[in-house]
Amino acid sequence: MTATAPDLIARHLPQLAHPRNPGMVLDLDLVARAVANTSAIERRVASLPGRRSVKKDWQAAWLCKAVSLIDLTTLSGDDTEGRVRRLCAKARQPVAPAILEALGMEGLTVAAICVYHDMVATAVTALEGTGIPVAAVSTGFPAGLSPYRLRLAEIGESVAAGAAEIDIVISRRHVLTGNWRALYDEMAEMRAACGAAHIKAILATGELGSLRNVARASLVCMMAGADFIKTSTGKEAVNATLPVSLVMIRAIRDYADLTGVRVGYKPAGGISKAKDALVYLSLIKEELGERWLQPDLFRFGASSLLGDIERQLDHHVTGQYSAGFRHAMA
Repeated sequence: MTATAPDLIARHLPQLAHPRNPGMVLDLDLVARAVANTSAIERRVASLPGRRSVKKDWQAAWLCKAVSLIDLTTLSGDDTEGRVRRLCAKARQPVAPAILEALGMEGLTVAAICVYHDMVATAVTALEGTGIPVAAVSTGFPAGLSPYRLRLAEIGESVAAGAAEIDIVISRRHVLTGNWRALYDEMAEMRAACGAAHIKAILATGELGSLRNVARASLVCMMAGADFIKTSTGKEAVNATLPVSLVMIRAIRDYADLTGVRVGYKPAGGISKAKDALVYLSLIKEELGERWLQPDLFRFGASSLLGDIERQLDHHVTGQYSAGFRHAMA
């Protein structure tokens, strides 16, 4: 983390117009060569929290950066239009105005709102004129076990309702049985169904059995045209972890070296503390570089994370920790 604090704490950058991932022909030999050295991966990520801590103005700067990378999410069975509208208001003003004014960060917003299909139209209306996109989870989220034709149709319905991004779930069985052709064909069809909307492939890494499977699934989804690869639905027993993240972002790096195409990364589920967000940002910066620290190439899939970041920024400005209820999500 060598960028200067004034650079990072400057006014929030608008989202960049990053080109889509066109994909490539499935290369099964390349997939077979994808491996993961578990002990080396665990040693690498274990070194991050202690070596990459930042303090004071630097910490505030990086936390503001983290806010700008959040897909603010509500994926509950009891979601209502009122809850989604309140969440959209939080997306437009994620941190108390007095705090942002003290930091010189007026105008800071989150990267996107992520909701179920039924709430897409409500979110699109609530965010009109802000430039904040709406992402919809799709394809039988979270299990991905509904009939295939219905999963494809669900993508089309969400795009028609105004979703600019579609978070799809892959069929885990294709990974567990090593049926990479089936995974590639499924991913390619889902990308085609998205049209102009960007597609994030959710691997559900906690259910893939091994880091090697994570590496191979990441590569196959990118070959089939995924614009982002994402760790989890947030509904699995194990969601985003640093070892999984290292495997996935190194697959992204390898794919970029091979094709010249940048693919985005989204860890989701289990990231709720500001200090954890800083570790993920340092990992991205070290492994992929600063270009990936923009919302068109990196997102946090989170909701409670924003509350803890706001509390830490409040402490930075006032010198006191406030009660959590003062920083409500909506």
